[in-house]
Amino acid sequence: MSKILKDSLGVPRSGARGLIHDAIKKNILILDGAMGTMLQRYNFSEEDFRGERFKDFPHSLKGNNDLLSITQPQAIRAVHAAYFEAGADIVETNTFSGTTIGMADYHLEDIVYELNYESARIAREVADEFTAKNPDKPRFVAGSIGPTNRTASMSPDVNDPGYRAVTFDDLRIAYKQQVEALIDGGSDLLLVETIFDTLNAKAALFAIEEVKDERNIDIPIMVSGTITDASGRTLSGQTVEAFLVSVSHIPLLSVGFNCALGADLLKPYLQTLSQNTSFNVSAHPNAGLPNAFGEYDETPEQMQAFIKEYLDDNLVNIIGGCCGTTPEHIKLIADIAKEYKPRVSTATM
Repeated sequence: MSKILKDSLGVPRSGARGLIHDAIKKNILILDGAMGTMLQRYNFSEEDFRGERFKDFPHSLKGNNDLLSITQPQAIRAVHAAYFEAGADIVETNTFSGTTIGMADYHLEDIVYELNYESARIAREVADEFTAKNPDKPRFVAGSIGPTNRTASMSPDVNDPGYRAVTFDDLRIAYKQQVEALIDGGSDLLLVETIFDTLNAKAALFAIEEVKDERNIDIPIMVSGTITDASGRTLSGQTVEAFLVSVSHIPLLSVGFNCALGADLLKPYLQTLSQNTSFNVSAHPNAGLPNAFGEYDETPEQMQAFIKEYLDDNLVNIIGGCCGTTPEHIKLIADIAKEYKPRVSTATM
């Protein structure tokens, strides 16, 4: 598989990546919304997740959304297109759990490279189609790198606090494979997201730097943590300031927060972040908090009103949505963001 891809305009990916640095200076960039929320609308069955290729696979595959890039690619393509139609500048690849660690739950470690490559390729094709229609609004692909379902900072066994279910090197190796495939598939940037344990994220960042050095390339990196509750800390116990210090050792396109909280509850932590970093700031909050059925009730209009407060206070350079958000949410966010200039940092960190 070629490691040097070109978009539909014939621009080498390395050159296209540079465009995002120009774009983020001119406008507040719009990130897409939830992939899972949109895929739930299809109500895919076990057979749909399997497709023809995995028809006789001996383990259950239902719920493995990342696999749909291989077995139901038309659905993934349609979701990306819907978010671009809504005004998104950046879509995330369908690879939130796309590591050997994440795929071990489904016994699919052997297809991790292909899964990430295909996910990036699908997003790349859709992005290029929209860029070709409107070259003045280039569209970008963010390779989504999730946190895995294991933590390197804490023990899962309360009786053995020194035990770890995963090592830093385990994470580095898994993330490196994912990063290579995401780049090969055509990602313009990499998004290390939904960080609940910063040590996991540091392994991902280490892997990214390894790949960059080995290939002699530069690729923009977004980092997005998760404040889990009203304590204002990540799950592994870091405050906003501590999280920021932990990830600021390499140049980042942006640092921000996503998931866990709605836009209203996330705002004070975003304010702290924005006041203390010279990096661009991103946010993609949930559509409020989940109800008793695990569903998200915050309407696009309600979310737009909360996001307007971010914009009024000069908090963000990149804004989008996480759990529960749809193209309708993203459209209203994009509409209001057009009326504002990008955040300008006064911080020195």
